[in-house]
Amino acid sequence: MLVSFCVTGLALGKDDGDGEEDAAKAKPALPNFYLDMRTIYSTLPAGSLSIGFSAPPLLATLANLSALRTLTSPSSQSVSIDLPLTVDVNDRLSVYGGVSGATSQAGTDPWTAFSIFSFTLGFQADIYQQNGGMFPTITVQSNVSRSTSDSPLASTTYNTILEAGYAQNADETRGLLAGMQYAKVLVDTPLARVSPDVMGYVGGYYQWDNNWKFTGRFGVQHFGGAQLLNLTPFPAFTQPILRLDLDRMDDDDNRLFGITAQIAWTPKPSYQLTLRTPLYAIKN
Repeated sequence: MLVSFCVTGLALGKDDGDGEEDAAKAKPALPNFYLDMRTIYSTLPAGSLSIGFSAPPLLATLANLSALRTLTSPSSQSVSIDLPLTVDVNDRLSVYGGVSGATSQAGTDPWTAFSIFSFTLGFQADIYQQNGGMFPTITVQSNVSRSTSDSPLASTTYNTILEAGYAQNADETRGLLAGMQYAKVLVDTPLARVSPDVMGYVGGYYQWDNNWKFTGRFGVQHFGGAQLLNLTPFPAFTQPILRLDLDRMDDDDNRLFGITAQIAWTPKPSYQLTLRTPLYAIKN
């Protein structure tokens, strides 16, 4: 009986060890792979271009540059969908690429047919992580967006955001943010020019035990205006901007659902509401 007990104990110990090894082997080795779908409703005052926090920014600019032809731009509203295919290579680097499409309504005109108007490539990387230290996490996000239009006013948008995030606790569930954004639109024709948009902002975030996370950012943006020949249909401005995010995270900090509200003065208020619903093919 004693020998039998010892043999059984050794066998159980071996089984437990095998279970741990199997669990280690079963640990997912592939990165997160998902379609980070964003559905956006936005309003735009007459005589202005849409600028603000977005990835990529100035997407509405690509559609509204046609207004430069008539030098007038009535108030409008639009519903757009961004479909960037995203890969979280690791906890420091994500890369993405996809298309954006929209339908819009301007003035008293009917809604246009939904169509693809741009494609985007970009990345987001933590070039330094706080990990309980004294210095904040430094994140850079950069992308390039190209309009699909073959008109003379087709354009390419470059956007870069540099953000510092300082966590105030070990779990990194609350902290402070500060950052800058630079966006530049290059129009294919030399007859039109869109000046850069520069933004500075501060903010913070808080994540509850139930994994709901709230983030707020408030800043000031300066847009240099847009010109056609010697005329300036969209003048320069320096105005405030506010963005509020509410996200549902899982225990591994993967986003399950998000909603964003933004108010950008351009110089009149422009409103934007975004629903973010990532569709995971692989989620670790």
